[in-house]
Amino acid sequence: MLTRSSTELVRQQNSALVLASLRRLGAQSHTELSARTGLASATVSAITAELERARIIERLEHQSAGGRGRPRVLFSPRRDCGYLVAVRISSDVVQYSLADYAGTLIDRFEESRQHADPSTERFVVTLREGLAKALQRSALGRERVLAVSISSKGIVDPTATRLLWSPVFGTAEIDFASVLCEWSSVTLSNETLLVAHALGRRAEKAGEGGRSLAALSLGHSVGLGIASGDADGDLKVSAPNFGHMLHATDGKACRCGAQGCIEASAGFYGILRTAFEVPPDTIPAKFVPLAEMDKIALRARQGHRMSEYAFRQAGLALGQGLSRVFSLHESMPVTITGLGARFMDLLSRGIEEGLMQTQQGRLQGMPAITIAPDEATLVFEGHLDRALTQVDRMLAGERPVTGDK
Repeated sequence: MLTRSSTELVRQQNSALVLASLRRLGAQSHTELSARTGLASATVSAITAELERARIIERLEHQSAGGRGRPRVLFSPRRDCGYLVAVRISSDVVQYSLADYAGTLIDRFEESRQHADPSTERFVVTLREGLAKALQRSALGRERVLAVSISSKGIVDPTATRLLWSPVFGTAEIDFASVLCEWSSVTLSNETLLVAHALGRRAEKAGEGGRSLAALSLGHSVGLGIASGDADGDLKVSAPNFGHMLHATDGKACRCGAQGCIEASAGFYGILRTAFEVPPDTIPAKFVPLAEMDKIALRARQGHRMSEYAFRQAGLALGQGLSRVFSLHESMPVTITGLGARFMDLLSRGIEEGLMQTQQGRLQGMPAITIAPDEATLVFEGHLDRALTQVDRMLAGERPVTGDK
């Protein structure tokens, strides 16, 4: 016999299933929700009624294409239920995006970072100012924000919302939950993990879920995310510290303080250093303007030997690194994104050589490689799905109990 507490737990779990279905697949009818969640029709009716009363979802009438018959009633997340602020920390800017509960982008702006001031204390002050500005621009109170979702390149501890190491701040840690304790919910994610998450959801919507895929981000730093899904829609995502895997004992200094990392050869500063024949133990540049990389790429395309060599060596480091990852996991499609994707014509030869030098590459051949130049869009999609899914679960557990159904 179910006790009241266990009945409430079942209700919360069922409510979470309904909200998850609406989040992943969009507006749906009562019948579609029942079919896709596996819940009985009566259960779906009780859940949707309660979620409507709590102003978490709303019903929409959708007229058929011919305009005849009764309109279909669809359920959808209620846009004004609450809001999400997504914060993307990159080498040169911090981007703030405000979205509603349905995942619609409402506002976005960027604040430039001062490269000469890596102070975490100063950054926390500007972060607070940026969040306040996001609210002010849309005339929202802080209580209307259900979550703040932060992303950065580097190593993160998502369970404790701590940034452990990053290209921006080095080894200076930031505990975001602590410094933003006045906000209701703060999450932290590795940026390339969010890219992989978004790609995994896109594959799921295209009917290609259940297989593994990798996202390789190229630019000032090098990041990797791996996503794998199953038939039930569960998505597992990880972000191994790919850019700082040991590539070669060649003495190339990396921003992390080690030598011979993949990033020391394949990051923008590594390519610049090789192209200009700078000694490999030279302290890496903190930031390489994209315009400077475009100049090196132009020289390479015009046949300049060292510029060509720099991109080829970067590609080789990436290909060999991917082959090691595939040896531990499995061969999988790779989507290359980030600012460095614009140089794929110069990197591709080295990537293929690096992959095919290994037994894994020779046995399984080249993985499918695609380019997704708009990394920012993928990062935002990852923010939305991960943070709002967590909000859904919170709301499913917190909504008022109106009696057992």
